[in-house]
Amino acid sequence: MNFLNEIKHIPVITVISETAKESNTEVYMVGGVVRDLILKRQRSDLDFLVIGDSLSFTEKVATKIGIQKVTKYRNFGTAHFKFQDYDIEFVGARKESYNRNSRKPIVEDGTFEDDIRRRDFTINAMAISLNQNTFGELIDKFNGYQDLQNKIIKTPLDPFQTFDDDPLRILRAFRFAAQLEFQVDESIMKAAKEMKERLRIVSQERITDEFLKILTSPKPSVGLKLLFDSEALQIIFTEIQNLAGVDQRQDYHHKDVFLHTLSVVDNVSKETENVWLRFAALVHDVAKPQTKKFVEGIGWTFHGHEELGARMMKNIFHRMKLPMHKLEYVEKLVRLHLRPIALAKEEVTDSAIRRLIVQAGDDLNDLITLCRADITSKNPQKIEKYLANYEAVMQKVLEVQEKDKLREFQSPVRGEEIMKICNIKPSKKVGEIKKAIEDAILDGVIENSYEAALAYLLKIKDDFLSENKS
Repeated sequence: MNFLNEIKHIPVITVISETAKESNTEVYMVGGVVRDLILKRQRSDLDFLVIGDSLSFTEKVATKIGIQKVTKYRNFGTAHFKFQDYDIEFVGARKESYNRNSRKPIVEDGTFEDDIRRRDFTINAMAISLNQNTFGELIDKFNGYQDLQNKIIKTPLDPFQTFDDDPLRILRAFRFAAQLEFQVDESIMKAAKEMKERLRIVSQERITDEFLKILTSPKPSVGLKLLFDSEALQIIFTEIQNLAGVDQRQDYHHKDVFLHTLSVVDNVSKETENVWLRFAALVHDVAKPQTKKFVEGIGWTFHGHEELGARMMKNIFHRMKLPMHKLEYVEKLVRLHLRPIALAKEEVTDSAIRRLIVQAGDDLNDLITLCRADITSKNPQKIEKYLANYEAVMQKVLEVQEKDKLREFQSPVRGEEIMKICNIKPSKKVGEIKKAIEDAILDGVIENSYEAALAYLLKIKDDFLSENKS
């Protein structure tokens, strides 16, 4: 099979091939770029395998195309530069061996066969020759092309050995399955289940990176379900694994909280590529196992799971080494995810809408996206009813926003002015008075203006100050 027509448009290919001929060096395009070329997926990073001195070869190619900056990693025999819209990396052929207590390989120079054998999956173990006599030919020693056609993930070698050497490949298998919407070979599932404890030697940063890539895939439930079925989820995100088997009322949800959660994540993923909104969907019911209670005549209830779930986020973010600047956003969505549902069930007052707008702030649209996705009933009439109610809520939100100018809401009378008018020093009392003014605005007692807030302050200040004296 020849891919001459598919690769000749890549600007650097001809130069690499000519340099290979001049220096009598074997060079191949390898790995994910070959896979994506066959799948007709766009890709900007190109990987090339050099049989010999990869650093010297990279310098020769860079010189020919006028590249002055080449980044070299001598310990790994790799070199990298950018050319036009491409990130280009050359690596010397190598073979690897592993110490069981570490996923960092012991690297030695190797042959083409050594290098191809060490790769994680058959679909990533193909190469295209850039050598004169075989230019454009596909080299496929492990039937990767056939596996691509069959949409299946397999390992070139025994998966037990593959995962023992580098357990992160368990997560990579599920990530590729999710990204490409492929099946995973039974041998991989069996090995993953037996080797899952090996994941404990992998750094949290690498685990989290693969996990977030699963969440950014077109249908995250594919990878999440594989993590669950292999029990790897128990190792990397116990709280989500523990959602399985937790019963809930079947009104607008699935009965099982884990299956419900998968549906919510997929629903959100149809609407947005925002991985943190997807993460919020994943953890929105994370505290249901701890708050589960059976109430006669109602069934299972989970009162307070939204608040407890929000409070659990800080520990989860620390443990998983997630970016802390995203914590407040996820906490907020978890804490508020029931609020619009409650509003959608009842006649909506301006006061309730004002409080929702202020509490959600700039994230209101994301909150509503999450809430819509949270409807996973298999009853079309119920879904239609709840979605119609959400539309009514959002229409009311727009009306109240327009009327009340609630963006970045806080009391029009600030703390300094309260202290001056009331002749009090900085204290808890200042905050209480400020909150009373804000509550009056949110409840519709006064309008959201400086004049109304000041008049209200003058009206209530004596009550607060007399409390202070007593």
